[in-house]
Amino acid sequence: MGSDGAQIGIVSTQDALRQAQELDLDLVEVAPQANPPVARIMDYGKFKYERDIRLKEARKKQVRVEIKEIKFRPKIDPHDYATKKGHVERFLRSGAKVKVTIMFRGREMARTELGRKILDRLVTDLGDTIVVEASPKQDGRNMVMVIAPTKKAMEKPAAEEHHVDPMAELAEQVAEPPAPEAEAAPASEPAAESAPASQEA
Repeated sequence: MGSDGAQIGIVSTQDALRQAQELDLDLVEVAPQANPPVARIMDYGKFKYERDIRLKEARKKQVRVEIKEIKFRPKIDPHDYATKKGHVERFLRSGAKVKVTIMFRGREMARTELGRKILDRLVTDLGDTIVVEASPKQDGRNMVMVIAPTKKAMEKPAAEEHHVDPMAELAEQVAEPPAPEAEAAPASEPAAESAPASQEA
């Protein structure tokens, strides 16, 4: 094959090399298993460069999904539950899947339904922002569930977009110029001083 992809036909290796050298190109074997083998005249350096660029672009388009893990205890208190649920929501917003693990210790293994209740509660609280990819299952002393975010989970909440820092508001108020009443105060002072002078006259 020629450098333009056109068929040249069956030629000897020496002739093919000579044609490639005349064009200051390379002779590259592209189908060694064929009979006779197929070679192409090309700029091999340029070919490798373009191939590397294509591979790099393909890797950029690949979506890498992270899996984060967060652990709960079956007797977790409400404050800790709310904190960990916040972490799960943050992971989901970043596009990561979350592996939720309930850890049982000692006699807690006899009450695994407590762990299942926590997982069910978490699914209910997160609502339509998640999809359960792996239903809760017992894995030794742990109960494991995997959840993935929906598009809704990755949307930035409006409250975060329009969040106003109260301290920044306070700073703006302090930086404001004094009110008109405050400016009028010095003007009244000379009037007060001139009153005795008029009495002496």
